[in-house]
Amino acid sequence: MVTGLHCKHVSVWIVALAICLATPIASAEVVASVDRDRVESNESFNLNLKVDSVAGLTPDLSVLDQDFHVGSTSRLSEASIINGQVQRSMSWTITLTPKRAGTLTIPPVSVGAEQSNELIITVTEPTYEPPGEADVFITADVEFDESYVQAQVLYTIKVYRAVATRQPVLREPVFSGAEVLVEVASDERNYESVLNGRAYSVAERVYAIFPQESGEISISPMRFEARVLRDGRITGRKVFESEARTIKVNPIPAPPADYPDAAWLPAKEVVLVDDWSREPGELRAGEPISRNITVSALGQLQTQIPVIEPPVVDGVNIYPDRPVLSRRLEAGGIRGMRTDQYAMIGVNGGEVTLPKLELPWFDINTNEWKVARLPARTLTIKPPPAAANPEPVVEPPVAAENLAPDTAREPPVQSDFWRRVAEILAFVWVLTVFAWWWSHRPRRELREPAPMPLHKQQAKLLKAARKAALAEDAAGLRQALLAWAALEWPERTPRSIGELARRVSEPLAAELMRLSRASYGGEAAGWDGAAMAKALRSFAKLEEGGVAARKDLLPPLMPS
Repeated sequence: MVTGLHCKHVSVWIVALAICLATPIASAEVVASVDRDRVESNESFNLNLKVDSVAGLTPDLSVLDQDFHVGSTSRLSEASIINGQVQRSMSWTITLTPKRAGTLTIPPVSVGAEQSNELIITVTEPTYEPPGEADVFITADVEFDESYVQAQVLYTIKVYRAVATRQPVLREPVFSGAEVLVEVASDERNYESVLNGRAYSVAERVYAIFPQESGEISISPMRFEARVLRDGRITGRKVFESEARTIKVNPIPAPPADYPDAAWLPAKEVVLVDDWSREPGELRAGEPISRNITVSALGQLQTQIPVIEPPVVDGVNIYPDRPVLSRRLEAGGIRGMRTDQYAMIGVNGGEVTLPKLELPWFDINTNEWKVARLPARTLTIKPPPAAANPEPVVEPPVAAENLAPDTAREPPVQSDFWRRVAEILAFVWVLTVFAWWWSHRPRRELREPAPMPLHKQQAKLLKAARKAALAEDAAGLRQALLAWAALEWPERTPRSIGELARRVSEPLAAELMRLSRASYGGEAAGWDGAAMAKALRSFAKLEEGGVAARKDLLPPLMPS
């Protein structure tokens, strides 16, 4: 019994080691990317080049002179350790300014013997003009004035400064109306822009808005506060505001007629690819192989990408593994990625066809349904060595007259040795397959529905808080708000309503202080449930160090 258990673990480790050794190693290449793929003709942008080598390489930037002014160039070396191996890379950041408007091509840039990928950017005419002779102004734009539930809408804020500023503060936007989920869609970008012959330093911030219900979203004006340095003197604190914006949110449209059960997946682009742990052209029965199917959706969160169920195929056993969810920030917003992993084992020899995979999705740029496809693939599965029948042993002919009378009438008796060896090997192979399946059996439970995403848990708690506020239920309101705060700040969870008030914007902060005073204050201070519910519809978190901490107005619990 101990020997059998030991064999089972050894078999599983051998299978895992074989899969790891069969995984191909990616070859070095030059990867080009831009921080923005849509710019104005008077704006600069950054071109990034990255290569997996640091052996004295320098990019040839002369190919960029035709359509771009080449500005400053910075270089960065990086080193990382992956699976015990040190990998080094070199990256360059080149500042470019387009020479004309239109659709421009960034040609491949040579770095040593390799060349980068080609990129396309859109250059438009200048959109903004400074209001009068303004030294500082702020703009806010939405990507779509009309969108759909759960579809990404980019909200871009730009602060233009022609003079130096001190103590700058950019207030977070306030959203009201339909419920939304807001994510940061890019790192803060800084570049130069020339308006009416005057140079401005531009700071750009982009948010991704995901409406959670149909209706209308109202976005308050963005506020930028700073002290301006002019003629060697610093002015008092000034406030600059952008225009308010609204977005109409349409309900989810009906699925296409050819895919009536299609899941709702609004995006700008959806790509469906697969990769294998080794070349799947010819497999041997009983040998495992891994297949990873990745769905990449630009303009969508990774938690919204539907799972692709593996098809049932005769002759192949398929075992799903835990999915891998990730995201990255691109010029077009958030790209969510979901990778479903499957272990596959051929049962019998012969050809097996894996059917094509199709994923319907809704293109928010053209407002039409499209389908991402993965073509069918045919696998040739060889029979296992243990299942192959040994060739019969041919005995040399013997003359009949040289045999005894009884021996001449009986056929030669063949040994059962090889047949028994084949049976034992077949039994060991079946035992190994069973052990592998048994060790992976608990993972099949992972196909149960995933827990509710964090943003939906927070939205549910905020709804409960608004309901408790309208019902004048102070205890229920405190419980819902503190539970929401525990999800928002898991490492620094507020322990009281007063502490929570110092981390949110007005008017919610004031309403929370009234609730705190009514609960613990010495005087009979009341709180307004309707005002609290309204404040919970639109508020923002305060960044660390973004504003001064408010003085605690609560009297001590044990006054002297």
